[in-house]
Amino acid sequence: MTVNALYRDDFYLSTAEAVVTAIHEDGGIELDQTCFYATSGGQPGDTGFLERGDGSKIMLGQTKHGAIKDIIIHVPLEGEPRPIVGEKLVLHIDWARRYKLMRMHTACHLLSVVCQYPITGAAVGEDESRVDFDMSETIDKDEVTAKMMALVNENHPVFLRWITDEELLANPGIVKSKNVRPPMGLGRVSLVCIGEDSAIDSQPCGGTHVSETQEVGAIHIAKIEKKGKENRRFRIRFGMPADEN
Repeated sequence: MTVNALYRDDFYLSTAEAVVTAIHEDGGIELDQTCFYATSGGQPGDTGFLERGDGSKIMLGQTKHGAIKDIIIHVPLEGEPRPIVGEKLVLHIDWARRYKLMRMHTACHLLSVVCQYPITGAAVGEDESRVDFDMSETIDKDEVTAKMMALVNENHPVFLRWITDEELLANPGIVKSKNVRPPMGLGRVSLVCIGEDSAIDSQPCGGTHVSETQEVGAIHIAKIEKKGKENRRFRIRFGMPADEN
């Protein structure tokens, strides 16, 4: 059964009510709607818990997609109780973790603004993220950090704009990722826009992000690794370089 993915329209929604629509043999839980983000596009799925009517909790270890993007499965930790189909639950995201991922994912977008090369891979983490670029040039990590922090401190708005699948296919140049397909198949595609009238950036992305660049906070490029003749891996961490010393 397809789910109403509430997070697509509100990244800051940390709790919601839902009804159980299916239970998988491995214990995975499907709901009629959810604020839990499912693992996709390099961003890990949400963790947290489901609150039952009696106040007891079902702790979740991960959230993932099913066979199609419109199926989201909430996977309990081993040994957790199972709800029943039709049961009403209250969903609670581990907000501290989600918010760090939102900040990090937005930081990855800022890096792609500073380094305008095709992206060959990315992974968003709570404390460190990586973005791989198709590039052979040598670039100074402190210079990249300074440019990213300038975008953070300028406090540009971050917002979504929706376009149709057809509009995206007609404008392939807006896709920065070289190997990963944009989140298509739902009839509409979300563009993550930075700056007034998307003046800083606009690219297809189905992840979660903060609403203004200032929320990202202090970030820096900790390392740039050579991963092949024409591939460079940038590692983003929170804080400033001096914090690691």
